[in-house]
Amino acid sequence: MRQLSVVSRSVAAAAVSAALIGGAVACGPEKNGAGSGSGGEGGAPKKGGTLTVLNRGPQKQFDPARLYTSGGGNLPSLVYRTLTTRHRANGAEGTKVVPDLATDTGRPTDDAKTWTFTLKDGLTYEDGTPITSADIKYGVERSFAPELSGGAPYLRDWLVGGDTYQGPYKEKKGLDSIETPDARTIVFKLRKSEGDFPYFATSTQFAPVPKAKDTGAKYAEHPVSSGPYKLVKNVGDGQQMLFERNTHWSQDTDKERHAYPDRIEVKSGLDSAVINQRLSAGQGADAAAVTTDTNLGPAELAQVTGDKKLAARVGTGHFAQTSYLAFNPEAKPFDNPKVRQAIAYAINRTSVVNAAGGSSLAEPATTFLPHQKPLGYTPYDPFPAGAKGDAGKAKELLKEAGYDNGLEITLTHSTAQNFETSPEIATAIQAALKEAGISVKLESLEDNDYDEKIHSLEKQPGLFIAHWGADWPSGGPFLAPIFDGRQIVKDGANFNTARLNDASVNDEIDAINKITDHDEAARRWGALDKKIGEQALTVPLFHPVYKRLFGKDVKNVVISDWTGVLDVSQVAVK
Repeated sequence: MRQLSVVSRSVAAAAVSAALIGGAVACGPEKNGAGSGSGGEGGAPKKGGTLTVLNRGPQKQFDPARLYTSGGGNLPSLVYRTLTTRHRANGAEGTKVVPDLATDTGRPTDDAKTWTFTLKDGLTYEDGTPITSADIKYGVERSFAPELSGGAPYLRDWLVGGDTYQGPYKEKKGLDSIETPDARTIVFKLRKSEGDFPYFATSTQFAPVPKAKDTGAKYAEHPVSSGPYKLVKNVGDGQQMLFERNTHWSQDTDKERHAYPDRIEVKSGLDSAVINQRLSAGQGADAAAVTTDTNLGPAELAQVTGDKKLAARVGTGHFAQTSYLAFNPEAKPFDNPKVRQAIAYAINRTSVVNAAGGSSLAEPATTFLPHQKPLGYTPYDPFPAGAKGDAGKAKELLKEAGYDNGLEITLTHSTAQNFETSPEIATAIQAALKEAGISVKLESLEDNDYDEKIHSLEKQPGLFIAHWGADWPSGGPFLAPIFDGRQIVKDGANFNTARLNDASVNDEIDAINKITDHDEAARRWGALDKKIGEQALTVPLFHPVYKRLFGKDVKNVVISDWTGVLDVSQVAVK
């Protein structure tokens, strides 16, 4: 998520939760009942019925300019179509970017600094009026308005003139770098090469907004739908939402969404345990219910696994996220590479994975890039210590660093019960480092204080637990925010916590961004991951696995390697 709040960098970590409500970031399922694309009892999916969504967090933002989601989001993509979209398919097939409102995924020229899209014929809004390229231009431009902040800010950095543009409410002229030579053509002029532009064009900032019906900050209450559903009720900033069919949507122009249910009701503000209990029991409307933001915890998963019928109703997804130890190399003793290497060798990933809920909910990591080919995953382990760490090697390196009698350090972590940056993980790390003669004092911070401290250059601790998720299935939004020296933010939220500003790394990022062949770019991202990993600026710990229940009357469950969670646009109910 620079997530689920990324670039702006709305914290990828913070964005992860947000993204999972509206649309997660990356990746795919195991071959179980859910992963097969069926789910529920047999038979072809049919139209009709009401789907219920039970969530913890409300969909607080629903303005397309303010949404920060990957692939257009989950609930948002029911209403907002975009130039491109994620392929709604299981597994690796779901990592592909495909046309949505456009006829293709964009035509690059000038080393991918110019991107041209042509709209399909017959596109209309919920009131039957045609969708034009001017509407998409306006939708992009209003995302620059300070009043509508919160969306992914890539375009501020990418578009010519985007760094100073204040949106159409203050600057009526609009951006010259977005051209609309006719009603079906739109051209984007970028300051630099961006081979991943088609992936970013899946975000809701590229949804069309008719200027005459723009109500500014109130637009989210009654947005004009270009998708299969229209929003007819939004109570309590997304606590309760009701979606009904958009009768002017046509599947002839939309091969990705299905729109099986007649209605979709969203109920939020529920406790996680309550959500899982209701999905398990499946009484009344809950039989046709899903969740887009609530995982099974370790204890709940153990109970579900013992029940074959319940186990068949668990969707499994691998979110493209890495939890890792982060160093501040300007703080002693972490300015010494041998100290960082010693800590890397000392980590017991088995105990860390157990603290994260066990092997069903976390996979050990030695690479910063998660285990997905489209991101560029290339297996490597620069500090091979086995599954349980190598305390002897760690002690040897500490001695070389001048710490013959061990070391005392502080580890900062969050109080959030997320099994990622939380006390359980910190305690497992503390125990592992003790075996290597490293005494660890734990600094526990409330989640907001934790986020502020670790992302501040001035306040950043020497050692802390962090996590990062990709905005789309590519190595670019995973590696660049964390390791591109030009993205170091001195007076705001900084995610390059290693303060790495290596010209060779920066140049390689620029070179890869010129590549429009995603497979070739992925290979290069993998090689760059290995080069950076050898510097021990982070210690990858694990990649999370999502396990989510769905109701017994839910059919056609699709979990892609883009989102890692059930795709609401594919679901049918019995």
